[in-house]
Parts: sequence; structure tokens; C-alpha cells
Amino acid sequence: MSANNNNNNLHEVTSTTHFQELLSADLNRISLINFWAPWAEPCKQMNEVVSELAKKYPTVLFLQVEAEGQDAIAESFDVEAVPSFVLLRGHTLLARISGADASALTDALTKHTRPSYTPQSQTSQQPAPPPTSAFFSGEETPEQLEQRLRGLMNQSKVVLFMKGSPGTPRCGFSRKMVNLLKTQNVEFNHFDILTDESVRQGLKKLNEWPTFPQLIIKGEFVGGLDVAQEMADNGELGEMLAA
Repeated sequence: MSANNNNNNLHEVTSTTHFQELLSADLNRISLINFWAPWAEPCKQMNEVVSELAKKYPTVLFLQVEAEGQDAIAESFDVEAVPSFVLLRGHTLLARISGADASALTDALTKHTRPSYTPQSQTSQQPAPPPTSAFFSGEETPEQLEQRLRGLMNQSKVVLFMKGSPGTPRCGFSRKMVNLLKTQNVEFNHFDILTDESVRQGLKKLNEWPTFPQLIIKGEFVGGLDVAQEMADNGELGEMLAA
């Protein structure tokens, strides 16, 4: 989709750098981030809603982020389904709305753009951020976690660490990776990283790769969806599996 040229406050994000530049231009400004995907029918309706809201709230910055095209941004906000909306003041979270709920989105904007509104008054009502700072949970030591991660990575020749399961992917990226592997007739095991936060955060560090899905072949990290797609297109994936 493309932003309406008449809406100077509505921008289609083209890269991580572009996103950071737009968001950091005014740290006192309220921003609404719309995470959408072209394959999700509810997003089409909500994109129209966002366009109209941008006209109604000219002082608010509206950022359209295609979740699959800008997966690093989507991952940084823990977006697991589309449409999803994140309302910020600068870099401070004000609200999060999931699904095609135009009423909730409008209410959140109305509430947080009122002149009398102060962010501090709503802090206690906001959901806690994901426990990404608790890198290793429970009694598991870093060494034990790494040993467990490597065991999971070696459970079969091909392992896919994804959101959800092959039958029920929990994000578009994982769905596309599953379809890619099936198209290539690749047999694989999977691990749902949403079921274990230690595995989710541990793999980001171990493989030095911040997003999911992650494809593992013969115990070694290969890459994410873009890398796997490129390897499939140029034949490298088939060669690696046949070796």
C-alpha cells in the first residue's frame, strides 16, 4: 500500500533506518504504528481506518509498517499477528491494540491525544513488556541453556524454530518458511519459541540473529526467511541438504 499524499503525517516505512528517523524526529510526538500484511484481509479495512484517522489527528505521526517486509521492526515490538497497532509518545509505550478493532484504536487515540492527558497517569494500566531482560530463567545456568539449545538444534537434520507449529503458524514469517520447506520437499522438526522464553532469547544471542523463524541444518544456523528463500532460489538449499 502507499501513503495518501494528502496526509503529510502518514508515512509508509521503507527501512529500519527510515523508521528510526521518523520516530526520533520529535520525542514528544505521539506516534501510531500500524503493522499490516497484504495477505491479511482485515488489514485492508484497518488501513483505510488509519488513513482516515491520520486526517483527523494531524499532529499524530502515523507509520505504516508491512510486518513481513520489515521483520526486524515487527520483531522488536513482538508483533505476532496482524493487524497490530502500537501507540507511542516518543519511545514510551502508551497502548497496544491487536486485531481489526477500529473502535478500540479510535478510543486509544482520543484518550492519549487529549490535552489533559499525562502519560504517567496511565503507567499502571499498561501491560508489562515481554520479559526479554530475563535472559535466563529459573535455575538454568547460561552453560546449561546453551547445551539445551544445541541439543534442540541437533534433534534432526533440519530444525525450524518458529512461532507456532507447521499446522498453525503464529506469524506470517513462520507460515512462509513452512510453505517454503514444504515446497522444497524438506522434512523437518520444529520448535515453537513462544512456549519457552529462554529458548527464544537464547537463540537470538547464540545465533546472533534477532528474529524468527530460524532455520537450522545439521546443527548449524542457516538464516531466516529471506536467506532461506534466496538459497532455495539459487539451489544452495538443495545442495546443502544433499551433502
